[in-house]
Amino acid sequence: MALKLAENWYETKQYSHGVTLIFEPHVASWLRCNIWHIRGQDRDLIIDTGMGLRPFKTELAMLTERPIIAVLTHSHFDHSGGLYEFSHRCCHQAEADTMANPTAQNTLIDTGFVRAETFSALPYEGFDYRNYAINPAPITQLIDEGDVLDLGDRVFSVLHLPGHSPGSIALYEKKSGLLFSGDTVYDGDLLDNLHHSNAEVYIESLQRLKELSVSTVHAGHFKSFNRAGMQQIIDEYLAGGRRIGEINDWLGSKMDGTK
Repeated sequence: MALKLAENWYETKQYSHGVTLIFEPHVASWLRCNIWHIRGQDRDLIIDTGMGLRPFKTELAMLTERPIIAVLTHSHFDHSGGLYEFSHRCCHQAEADTMANPTAQNTLIDTGFVRAETFSALPYEGFDYRNYAINPAPITQLIDEGDVLDLGDRVFSVLHLPGHSPGSIALYEKKSGLLFSGDTVYDGDLLDNLHHSNAEVYIESLQRLKELSVSTVHAGHFKSFNRAGMQQIIDEYLAGGRRIGEINDWLGSKMDGTK
């Protein structure tokens, strides 16, 4: 059956502490990225930018109210597609070359996640998933462990947490205990076997997070959770669970509804 054109591509959900979740409801739940908007006094943060299939600023007025610092937790296509829309673009050095020169390989578009079943509606007339690509978005500010992003009334510290990808980062607000973890930890099967993943280093990053004093984890995918939930997810992974394994087999299980 032919897909219809989506009237609205983005939906939002409000959380406490000036946090809004932005998501793409017509992207399959097993892939869609959590895009986080955090309000500050002088400027706002956007953490990750989804697939970039329709412009944010024509659909979300809140993204035009104040200057925005756009931060990538890592450069995979489901997180980086909309970065080109923002003038202040941040990520770790290890991901910067990818954003300057994105390809199907280095953004992982070619891994099989982008397929007909990924979408329940069209973002625009004539869309063909086989032609999906990321727009170049050269980084304007490199960030690394110990750097801070100041919004005027709140400060977020950068944590470098490699393993899922070499330049994976998280943002942590010590005052509120909020952690924006990207794909380092989320409430689902964790991906540690991509061509640039490092499972041993990933374990070190997870063990580090396990000791962090957090109140709420707003992750790169799926629902948010508290510190006890984070520790449980990490313990299950360390015990051999929560693994994706062979990507095509995992995707097949999503298609036939067995997981």
